[in-house]
Amino acid sequence: MLEPLLFAGAQQPRHILCLGAHCDDIEIGCGGTLLRLLQHNPQLTVTWVVFASNAQRRAEATQGAQRFCTNAARLDLRIFEFRDGFLPYAGAQVKDCFEQIKHDIQPDLIFTHFRHDLHQDHRVVNELTWNTFRNHFILEYEIPKWDGDLGVPNTFVTLDEALVQHKIQLLNDIYRSQQGKNWFSDDLFWSLPRIRGMECNSPSRLAEAFYVRKLRLSF
Repeated sequence: MLEPLLFAGAQQPRHILCLGAHCDDIEIGCGGTLLRLLQHNPQLTVTWVVFASNAQRRAEATQGAQRFCTNAARLDLRIFEFRDGFLPYAGAQVKDCFEQIKHDIQPDLIFTHFRHDLHQDHRVVNELTWNTFRNHFILEYEIPKWDGDLGVPNTFVTLDEALVQHKIQLLNDIYRSQQGKNWFSDDLFWSLPRIRGMECNSPSRLAEAFYVRKLRLSF
């Protein structure tokens, strides 16, 4: 399986935009990939955006962004306080947030939700990502949940065991408010990387998976 090097030989600073509907979405969906990417590219700037939050979750999300982006050259953290579960009904205001982000930065890579995610907030973030950033490199991440909407991803990032363990430990340390929920468990956070690692024949047996809708190749 081909494994091109992302940002290899970059001659200028690169900018990553991470978009999450809720406070733990980015960490769960692409946290391992971010940790690996920043290990090898400490010159990266990260803009980290969360749309639905409240006072308690804001504190967790702030800590999450800071700890997952420890190796980044700069972290631009933006946490909005839209109502959880109601993003589709605040579409105009959410779109205004996207337009402001577009005005402020030109990202080289965007992480966002999967287009066929069954959570309404996740879908809105995905739709507005593509509506706002129409000529960008976008990786759509997946969130395991009771809806049963996991699909067939086409892009994989291999992760070693220590990195996955670090991701899970950070999730446990940071998101105390979620630990009473039956989906917030170590075995779930291990199971998906193991399945995706098998699918891409990862040497470590572990991987995070993404969906790439459009990719232009050059030689």
